[in-house]
Amino acid sequence: MNHKAIYALYPTVVTVDDTDGARDKQGNQVIIDEVAVAAWVDPDAYKGQRAAAYPPITDYIDGIVKGDTAQVQAYIDACLAVKQEFPK
Repeated sequence: MNHKAIYALYPTVVTVDDTDGARDKQGNQVIIDEVAVAAWVDPDAYKGQRAAAYPPITDYIDGIVKGDTAQVQAYIDACLAVKQEFPK
């Protein structure tokens, strides 16, 4: 059960339990459309994907310290490629 999707799609839901289901603040069960929950795309998913794909910042710092503009540019290019692969 995708808790984040349920909270995003059903603003009245205050608790979600994998066995008990979703409930509102009065404790009433909220009927969930499983198809809608499964189809929901996390608008913040790109953040984790980018974080995992970015090159290490030490590559950039090393290039700066050495004055290696090609290394610095390679780092920038790699970051831009990640942004393109995982757009907002």
